[in-house]
Amino acid sequence: MSAAVSRRATVVTVVTAVHAPSARFLPEAYASLCEQRLPDGWEWRWLVQEDGYGDEVRPYVPDDARVSFRQGRAGGPGVARTIALARAEGPYVRILDADDRLPPGALARDLAVLEGDPAVGWATSRVLDLLPDGSTAGFPGDPQEGPIERGAVLDHWTANDFRAPVHPASLFVRRELLLALGGWMALPASEDTGLLLALNAVSRGWFSAATGLLYRKWKGQVTGQAAHTDPVERGARMAVVEARARALADFGWQYPPGR
Repeated sequence: MSAAVSRRATVVTVVTAVHAPSARFLPEAYASLCEQRLPDGWEWRWLVQEDGYGDEVRPYVPDDARVSFRQGRAGGPGVARTIALARAEGPYVRILDADDRLPPGALARDLAVLEGDPAVGWATSRVLDLLPDGSTAGFPGDPQEGPIERGAVLDHWTANDFRAPVHPASLFVRRELLLALGGWMALPASEDTGLLLALNAVSRGWFSAATGLLYRKWKGQVTGQAAHTDPVERGARMAVVEARARALADFGWQYPPGR
């Protein structure tokens, strides 16, 4: 049954790119959204954007007035997420990949951080791998809960074989800041890492030690394909991601302006 939508609520927009192989996980992502409890006066809207045209995704999209589904030319998840921003409402955007899930309380925690400190442009959180048998595994080396200063992500990333200290799939970001940076990078992969580094080049962030995402590991995921680790392509991706972040830092533009 379709859920009612309040016209007076302030919106957190959740953006999901999906393609046919990952569509079967959408009901679990939706169930995790329905478990979220936001403060009075806040609601979420879910923008599901198919990367391409076909008949395999739509049957998995829930019948809910809070959910908007569109299709578009295939260009990868970054293109799908960015085109979905045309439908975004409210001051904040949360990323949720089609095959991932939000633990209870994840949206409310991120919202509290950004509502509580206007100088913080984005938030990330602890991520657990969701393994095929249903068990979970953590990432080693999570930072302590608290602010992430400008440039800290790039410093760590370059010193640790292009591995960021926080996970870009858990990003919760101010919508205007996301739009000002052009959304996700036009790359075949690492487009979310490129966004993370760009955000950190111009604004402070926040890391929450509480688990904010269950990151599904499965045979068909894009990051598990051989092309993702091709050394020539990976080197090119990393080069342009780093160059963008350094250029933004060198230009001196920052969020909030004038701070």
